[in-house]
Amino acid sequence: MSSYKIALNFEDGVTRFIDCKAGEKVLDAAFRAKINLPMDCSDGVCGTCKCRAESGSYDLGDDYIDDALTEDEKDGGLVLTCQMVPESDCVIAVPTSSVACKTGQSGFAATVAKVEQHNDAAVVLELDVGAAAPVFLPGQYVNIDVPASGQHRSYSFSSAPADAKVSFLIKKIPGGVMSTWLESAQPGDKLELHGPLGSFYLRDVQRPLLFLAGGTGLAPFLSMLEVLARTGSQQKVHLIYGVTRDLDLVLVEAIEAYAAKLPNFSFATVIADAESSHARKGWVTQHIPADALNDGDVDVYLCGPPPMVDAVRKYFDDEGVKPNSFHYEKFTPNVTAKAA
Repeated sequence: MSSYKIALNFEDGVTRFIDCKAGEKVLDAAFRAKINLPMDCSDGVCGTCKCRAESGSYDLGDDYIDDALTEDEKDGGLVLTCQMVPESDCVIAVPTSSVACKTGQSGFAATVAKVEQHNDAAVVLELDVGAAAPVFLPGQYVNIDVPASGQHRSYSFSSAPADAKVSFLIKKIPGGVMSTWLESAQPGDKLELHGPLGSFYLRDVQRPLLFLAGGTGLAPFLSMLEVLARTGSQQKVHLIYGVTRDLDLVLVEAIEAYAAKLPNFSFATVIADAESSHARKGWVTQHIPADALNDGDVDVYLCGPPPMVDAVRKYFDDEGVKPNSFHYEKFTPNVTAKAA
């Protein structure tokens, strides 16, 4: 019997994946996985199990009353999990915490496969997860326990879901706990990871995409681009990758490779340093081409440090640009030094 992979994304950022058998209702599949999704009647009457389907195809069912799920709610992607029967893999946003549903983060072990330095600005950490390859949504992150520190750090996947190796693009921070550990990390070293986490992930692609990356905020977009390439996406995708200094510009060759894999992909790099000799200087917002906005019929994804994210959001507001959807994630490097 066939089954579908259902991603349940809770409001606290935890994502749990369940298998839903053909013809099975999502609520039943969740209970089978010991995840207590919100419910009361389970008969399509109370509306307590209402969630939002963010991607995938499904049958809404017909055994429910209009008060439980109105036409406007259906048009907005809302579903009743006690009635919804998936017809493909789906992503469902659950409007409550994972704790309330008696579930939580998953954990898995990994082995260091490669530590690759880039311009003394960033590190690519590649981990071997073997048969325990984690399932995640492109754009999500995990918490990585830093050995012998009692601390963890959060990093977005830069690789595609379900691969035997996962990778991360990590900003080098002098004295930082993870940066310090990476200085001596060797292939074969063990790590513990927890996740996936986060509500910043690629939704169903139905229109052009504009990706705006700041610094190592490039990582989730590499994951998204790989998924788009593997699925043969024909949609227009434009990436603008902004950094502070010349040496912060890393993995450009990896980005260039997607021009051959994705027929409608384009990108631009921008450096903020006014002393740079780079062709495009300034802020990301100064280099957004009008055609990439597609008169508002575009899905925008933004990931970078808080000042950049705030500046981009203000730019869109000031310019009166209202994209079809706008998803963003801020990250702030943790500079807590390892105790001597």
